[in-house]
Amino acid sequence: MSVSAVRAIIHIFAESNSIEKVAKQVSKLPEVVDVYEVTGEFDLIVFVMTKDIKAFRDFLKNKILTVEGVKSTVTSIVLYTHKKEGEETGE
Repeated sequence: MSVSAVRAIIHIFAESNSIEKVAKQVSKLPEVVDVYEVTGEFDLIVFVMTKDIKAFRDFLKNKILTVEGVKSTVTSIVLYTHKKEGEETGE
């Protein structure tokens, strides 16, 4: 991962009859690392990696938000990873 790479977590609120369809469409995007269907306020959690913040902005505006069935999103940009897959990282 380059220094300017952006890792983000996107919470997606989807139309109730479109959750499966949205998950399948989002899963096809090359920037998407993981897709989880979850309980709670949002329907899907998506882990994303892009080369920089401009690429992330374009990805969010032109790909995620144009998927049919996506009602809204909330994004968290990863600032630092303390632990991943059970191991401390120091990233």
